[in-house]
Amino acid sequence: MIVTRRDEIVEAAGVLLEQHGRDGVTMRAIAESLGIRAPSLYKHIADKHELEVALIADGFVQQADAFEKALAGGNDVPAMAIADAYRTWALDHPHLYRLMTDQPLPRDELPEGVEERSVAYVLEALAGDRDCARAAWAFAHGMVTLELADRFPPDADIAAAWRTGIESIVANVAATQNDPQGDQK
Repeated sequence: MIVTRRDEIVEAAGVLLEQHGRDGVTMRAIAESLGIRAPSLYKHIADKHELEVALIADGFVQQADAFEKALAGGNDVPAMAIADAYRTWALDHPHLYRLMTDQPLPRDELPEGVEERSVAYVLEALAGDRDCARAAWAFAHGMVTLELADRFPPDADIAAAWRTGIESIVANVAATQNDPQGDQK
């Protein structure tokens, strides 16, 4: 695989993002880390927005890779494997996670299929149920956001809360598959 100067710039920006947060990703800092002058970056990246879109796209690729690996692990509950991978990835990449989730997603600017690849693993784990997949993502996002903000009390069993939430979503998927009309029996 050929690594372009643009790839190098995005990679350097990713390192700076994880080390210093969003405010630490400046064109000057990127240029310094690459040993070049800042104006030369603009030959490859139009502006900071384009750079952030590239970082977000890279984040989706990383998440999808983590989901794929989690599902290959043979977990009896695929949704739990995905949830564990989501949590681990987000906690390992807090600044990239926030960049991806704390603002409107620039879907029209992302490379084709990058978001869909990540979503496909979640859908697979939840029997293709899009509503449950959205509920699972909202649950996971809320849990990660609270954990990153250190909002849980010191004695909270966060793993138990994750397990309870995902088990509830999985149970809902199973109930829906058994009774697709949603009729109470």
